[in-house]
Amino acid sequence: MESNEVLDSLPRHLLSLVIEQPYNDYTAQDHAVWRYVMRQNVRYLPHVAHSSYLDGLRKTGISIDYIPHMYGMNRILKEIGWAAVAVDGFIPPAAFMEFQAYNVLVIAADIRPVDQVSYTPAPDIIHEAAGHAPIIADSQYASYLREFGKTGAKAFASRYDDQIYEAIRHLSILKADPYSSSDNIEQAEKELEILSQASSGPSEMALLRNLHWWTVEYGLIGEMNNPKIYGAGLLSSIGESYSCLQDNVKKIPYSIEAKDVNFDITTRQPQLFVTPDFDELNKVLETYASTMSARKGGLAGVRKAINSGNLSTVNYTSGIQISGILEKVIEFDNQPAYLSFLGPTMLSYADKMISGQGKEYHAHGFGSPVGFLKGVATPLEFIGDTEFERMGISEGKRGRLDFESGVSVEGTLRSKLVQKGKTILLTFVECTVRYEDQVLFEPGWGPYDMTVGAGIANCYPGVADPGSYDFEFPVPVEKTHKLIHTQEAKSLHQHYHTIQQLREQGGDINQVQSIFEELVDQYPKDWLLPLEIHELIENVEDKKQLCEEILRHLKRNAIEDKSLLKLIQDGLAVNMSSQKELDRNQNEVMAQI
Repeated sequence: MESNEVLDSLPRHLLSLVIEQPYNDYTAQDHAVWRYVMRQNVRYLPHVAHSSYLDGLRKTGISIDYIPHMYGMNRILKEIGWAAVAVDGFIPPAAFMEFQAYNVLVIAADIRPVDQVSYTPAPDIIHEAAGHAPIIADSQYASYLREFGKTGAKAFASRYDDQIYEAIRHLSILKADPYSSSDNIEQAEKELEILSQASSGPSEMALLRNLHWWTVEYGLIGEMNNPKIYGAGLLSSIGESYSCLQDNVKKIPYSIEAKDVNFDITTRQPQLFVTPDFDELNKVLETYASTMSARKGGLAGVRKAINSGNLSTVNYTSGIQISGILEKVIEFDNQPAYLSFLGPTMLSYADKMISGQGKEYHAHGFGSPVGFLKGVATPLEFIGDTEFERMGISEGKRGRLDFESGVSVEGTLRSKLVQKGKTILLTFVECTVRYEDQVLFEPGWGPYDMTVGAGIANCYPGVADPGSYDFEFPVPVEKTHKLIHTQEAKSLHQHYHTIQQLREQGGDINQVQSIFEELVDQYPKDWLLPLEIHELIENVEDKKQLCEEILRHLKRNAIEDKSLLKLIQDGLAVNMSSQKELDRNQNEVMAQI
């Protein structure tokens, strides 16, 4: 793997999702798909995309003719402070966001099949490398992307979000495989539709995902009546980059309200949001971030942590952090009074595990009160030794703490941990913890570690010290399909390879006649290779008749399948357009690259 300084800073828990780009598995047809899309982009996007797009192509080292080797891109990306890694399709949203927070562009290694050249619901290298990468060369936008990643990494998802993610990943895997059966795809679509109708309310991550979709993926920028494209989903879709600017697609000023607008990943969007500039994106993001549990905590944050069903971190007002699966909360006066964690739990301070307080020590769960002591106005973390002794709490002596909530802790204080003038942890032996008639902790269970804090400052998903917890994002069980091409498909790919070599290295041009004849006979629905042959021989004097035959063949394809009409027209436009205009656009980019 070609590394750079940015990749070297990635935490270990993200590395399990990184794969080697299967570059040698790309077929000549795959490269032709990339080339078709990029040539269309170079022809069209300079007129409609944000001004940084062409400059970004140069800065990120993206080729027009070949699928980029993303680790080769890293040698160039490091100049703008970013890096790229290959992953297997959709990865968990929290992981995606955290990569982004570390200035790492996550690139799905697969490339869309030729029948999805205009648009694909699955992440692919065209979307990531040709869509996302060029725009991050703009420093202001890159800053927004990084901040979005930091915010998203702290957003709570729900169990429902996890189900939706798995369903979308499954559907995208099927749709990216040209050999998937229509029945399997239809069944996956039905399952996703049923899930989509079962939502019990949006999570933090769901709302943030909407903001991400309407900006990073499908954003427009500039004037309302003449916006430019900056969203990667639009930049990488040669169909939607055109249709999105038409009057039938509603344009809405971008604001925080975009968080409440859901989207359908399987189709084109009926409305888009227009931001006046990239600075506005950061303002909206900050407005939303200020409402999240990572900033506010309290009972609402605790409930989100429980609802997630996953590892989360609860940060007390004293600064001590509890990381684990939060299972239950006892409430008092609309505030958390006692937290119960299930399974391995870790205590940390300033994102570092407290010595002896790792998940092995608390392997079977953890519970602790939170709140004020009864009749004591001073927050517990600020109570000093003198006042503790006045309350009958000192090392080596048996004492009792009664909380306003009704929780009581009675035992012999063994030790007290103080950080920056605040008490953060009290350890008792022979300890009993009660709430009303419930026994929450018994003396026979061993020493009792009581985290100290008058309230919950914030909560967020994940663990405070991933390295000490040995946390890694789980690798998706279902993998994208490794395509096993039929012999028929391999023969077609060989023809693509032959035309590619003739275009780049020259050779016997006369063999294109037999290749085209075989195409018409064996692969009559293939339209991309005839376009490449047409490009190759358009200006060859003795191939005029073959050019006419190719045009008639393409016309028949467009008549039989109207979805091909614009693709063929646009392909011919690149081949047959005024050489002066074509050269001006292509030479500008090629000179930069």
